[in-house]
Amino acid sequence: MLDSVRAYGADWLEAAGDTARLRRRHRDWCLGLATMCELDWFSPRQREVAARVEAELPNLRGALEFCLTEPQEAHLGQYLAGSLWFCWAGCGRLSEGRRWLERSVELESGYERSRLKALWVLGYVAILQGDTVPALAALRECREQAERVADGTAVAYAEHRTGCLALVTDDMARAERLLRSALGRYQEIGELNSNVLMSQVELAMARAFQGDLADAVRLCEDVRRVCEDHGEHWARSYALYVLAYASWRDGDQRRARELLVDCLGNAHAFRDLLGSVLSLELLALVTASQGDPAEAAVLQGAAGRLWPSVGLPLFGSVHYNAPHELCEAAARRALGDGRYEELLGEGARLDRDAAVARALAHDGVRPAHGVPGPRGPVPHARGEAGKREPAASRTRKGGEAAGGVPTP
Repeated sequence: MLDSVRAYGADWLEAAGDTARLRRRHRDWCLGLATMCELDWFSPRQREVAARVEAELPNLRGALEFCLTEPQEAHLGQYLAGSLWFCWAGCGRLSEGRRWLERSVELESGYERSRLKALWVLGYVAILQGDTVPALAALRECREQAERVADGTAVAYAEHRTGCLALVTDDMARAERLLRSALGRYQEIGELNSNVLMSQVELAMARAFQGDLADAVRLCEDVRRVCEDHGEHWARSYALYVLAYASWRDGDQRRARELLVDCLGNAHAFRDLLGSVLSLELLALVTASQGDPAEAAVLQGAAGRLWPSVGLPLFGSVHYNAPHELCEAAARRALGDGRYEELLGEGARLDRDAAVARALAHDGVRPAHGVPGPRGPVPHARGEAGKREPAASRTRKGGEAAGGVPTP
């Protein structure tokens, strides 16, 4: 509604004395919407869910504000903020989600399960922003409390996201151990959803960073099959990113580009800023590898403009940053510093829609002075071969996405 119309209606409600009752009814409607959308996120209706939540954000914000400011409503605010994890992480609203989540976990609700859910989602969002200290604090608290109250679901999610944190902070051995363990826990409790598939994608990335491209490809092909069986597009796009990384490392630039075009198109459709910017970064390197350093510099400039909307560029990770540095070095060498900076600025002037459209329209060129894919482990990556993880396709689908619905 227009602000003036909303204010007018609020005055009439206040005069009628129905404000509190109607706010509770509105809250219940929003809780139902969030619950339905979270479950439908892992389905062929995923894109419809993203559009629906985007359209209903003003209502959801109003319900969150009500729950987090009214006595006896804190547990519902925690549940609502946690249930919207797919909006915060998957639809480009990391900063907003973090604000709601931080407010919610500060409250004592008396409902452990609701607060535990908000804690692991807060940790997840902070990881994606590259803010490791708050992420670790939230995930440690979540795990300790979950173990105390014997909440196996929250333990699995806390362990998973701690493994994700290890991945982006370059501790590959720990990332692999935690992610394998989390996959085992998910299988034990019968959980299968986009988060579970993402844990397998993250494990694949850890394997790729340690030089085991074949295992990374196997893991992500499994994820892709499961996604296609369930009509899931969001986690699938991250699996394609890892497959593209592996193709680039193997020197198959054409295949890497095909995968990244699919990945970027899906991420942009969801307004997933992280997925979009990671795809642009890797597309820049593939473009340089195909012999077009000028276009690679433009794409790097476009990615550089997007990173502040996400968080710490490339998580501050040596492994995630290595392709960026390789691309920059090759482009500077081919173009000269002045021309490289000029093209970088050209890319930085593109808004997100223009940058994505340009990246998707580029077909690649025949290799000239390209950047070859590296062989063997990425520098600084040290790992160990772990035991075979439970594949996502062998996990039963759980009845809940990430915790139960508290009673109003």
